[in-house]
Formats: sequence, C-alpha cells, structure tokens
Amino acid sequence: MLGLLRELMMSFDPEAPLPGPPDPWASTSTPLPRSGPPYAMTEMIAVEPALAERVVRTQALPGSQASALAGAIRTAGERGEPVVVTGCGTSEHAALGIVELLRDAWRAAGLPGRGPLSEQAFELALHPPSTGLVLGVSHEGATAATNAALEAAGKAGARTALVTVSARSPGAALSDAVVETHELDQGWCHVVGYLSPLLAGWAAAGHLAGRPTDATAARRRVTEGIEAALRAAHPLAAAIAGASRLLVVASGADRPAGRELVLKVEEGSWLPSAFRDLETFLHGHLAATGPDTALVLVLTDPAAREARVSRALGALRAARELGLRSGAILAAEAADRIGPELTPAGRIVLPEAPDLDPPAAALLGTATALQLLSERLARTRGTNPDAIRRDDARYRRAAEAAEAEEGPEVAEVEQAAEAED
Repeated sequence: MLGLLRELMMSFDPEAPLPGPPDPWASTSTPLPRSGPPYAMTEMIAVEPALAERVVRTQALPGSQASALAGAIRTAGERGEPVVVTGCGTSEHAALGIVELLRDAWRAAGLPGRGPLSEQAFELALHPPSTGLVLGVSHEGATAATNAALEAAGKAGARTALVTVSARSPGAALSDAVVETHELDQGWCHVVGYLSPLLAGWAAAGHLAGRPTDATAARRRVTEGIEAALRAAHPLAAAIAGASRLLVVASGADRPAGRELVLKVEEGSWLPSAFRDLETFLHGHLAATGPDTALVLVLTDPAAREARVSRALGALRAARELGLRSGAILAAEAADRIGPELTPAGRIVLPEAPDLDPPAAALLGTATALQLLSERLARTRGTNPDAIRRDDARYRRAAEAAEAEEGPEVAEVEQAAEAED
C-alpha cells in the first residue's frame, strides 16, 4: 500500500472521504483526461481501504440502512418469497457478489430454500416478480435498465430496495428502501462502484446472520489485495498485454470477480476478454485457444477448496499443452497446491483470511487485486482507463447511438457523426 501512495506522491489524501453527487443530484460527466498515470482509477484504488472501513462501520450499526435491508430479506425468506438482486455492468457483478454474501448468511440464519438469486436488469424488467424483494445495485442510481426493473417490480407488487451512492438519485425514488454508500467514484472505470456495494451487502449479510461485520477486518482485507497486486501485477500484465484476447476462469464466490476482471480489462485496456466458469472452460472452448490466448485463473474462495483446486489443475495442464499465457489470482493455500510452472505468466497471491466468512474473504480480497491488475494492464498497453474510451469521438458516438430511441434522435446522432468525420 505504501508503494501505491509513494507513486501518487501524496497528491491527494487517500484517507479523506470522496465527494458524493452534487445537490441537486446530477449524473457525472466524462472524467477529465490525464496525459499519463497515475490515473483517477489509480487514486480510487488507493482510497479503497479507508473507504471500506467507513462503509462497513456505518452500515454495521444497529438500525442502519443495511440492517433494515436485512430485515426485509428475512421477511421475504420467512414467507417463502423470492429475493432477487439485479444490476448492469460493474453493478451487476457487485449484485452477483452480494448474492454470494447473502446466501451464506441465509444459510447461517436458518432460512428455507437456496436463498437470493441474481438476474440481469433488462430481463428482470420484462418479467418482474409479483412478490418478495427486488434489490437493485447502481452506483450513481441512474442506470436505465436497473431503474426499469425496480419500477416494473414495484408495479407488479414486489418490494424494492437499492444499494447506491445517494438517496437523492432517480433509482432511489423508485425504491422502498435505500442503502447509501455516499462516496462517488471519480472515474468511469468503476472500482469504488464495485467495492462499495459489496461492502454494503456484506454488512446486510452480517445483520441477517447475526454476526457483526468488522470494519477493521474489511480495511485489512482490501489492503491485502492491493499489496499482493503491487508485488506481482506488473509482470503478469506485461506477460498478457500482447495477447489477442484474454480468458478469465473462476468458480464459486470468485465468479463475480472473474466477470468484473473481464469488464475492467475491456473498459480500461481494450483487450478483448471473456469469462468462463471453471468447468465450462473445459467443455469445447479449448478448441478456440492457442499461444496468442492469455488465461487468468481466479481461485480464492475457501469453500470446497479441494474440489476447485483439483479442477483448476486440470484446466491449467490443458492450457500448458496448448501454450496459453496462463496466470492467476490465488489464495495462499491454493498457490501452494498449484505449481508455478502452470502459471508461467505470473500470479498474484492473497493471504488467507480465516476470520472472514468464505465469500467475504474471496470478494473483498480479489476486488482490489483485480482492479490493480487491470490498471497495470492499461499502463502496459498505453491506454487511459478513466473514460472507458468515451474520450474517443467514435466510441462516444457509439454509446450515444446505443441509448438513442428509434426516430429523429438516431438521425441526429448520425448527422453529428458525419459532421465530426
């Protein structure tokens, strides 16, 4: 962590809270361009240990917003009603992580059934549940598909809740309950926007299971991810930077991190990437790989570790036969079982966290590790991650075209494109 702060030359205070959205609420604009690192993304990663402590300390309190959310989840569970967590992009991956945290707490609380599930926001908006609870995740609270899902669920008869930065956001107005994280990511390659809802979800899981979450432990685990990546992310990034594409494989509670790593790599360094479940990777997908393919295995989940390591060894042996540029983000025990010859591109090794419940140990540690790996890959490939390529007129027009309604607005976008060209 000290290495990252030295790199930033203390140009800002990583202990100070980030600002929230303006009042009255407004969505963010494209981040100001920087000529080189450190990027806004770099600074946001450095802020995360202190941010983790603040979010958990606030939401772990009795009577907090996360406590109220846990009560709503418990009520749905006791009634046998569904609990669905939803989002888009980075927030969808955070939603997947929250499901892992809540399912673990659900079992600890003795609630019936398998517990919460996740559904993509667009699909959920088309077929919302008429009972139970829909929990949205949206960093700024302005994601159209997520808000549509909340609105549709509310109209169908379900209760709604939202994890977001501010109760003043459009999404909050559509929700019966809000869990605020308060601090706004200053870049568009969201890192705070991934970690903050995980922390809020962990606090809610603690209330649900009756086991208090520890703000100091959250800070420590997030710091461990940064420190592990500072030691090893640069050589791993250098080894995979020239690949034609990246595959990320993961299992269990590491799957949200695997999906988020793919998104961060594509947003920040523009390297085509895809996620595969660990077992799925071995069912046909090897035929499309070769020496120009990079592979990163994420394996930190303590649950069912033996089975996951055994299957990962098979995947890495297959990758070695085909000459893939294989690397990994591993927990220490898994790293002891997986020889370095199977990860020639390098490895980031996280210490174990036996004091944390298994999904929290995995999700909080990998969050900052995958973010710093993505940031180092952007540096190696010479890209600026902050604006997710929206500072390029072509990609900005593509984003505008994707959101334009059919009709005159589309023509206006096309005319603007022709004028710019």
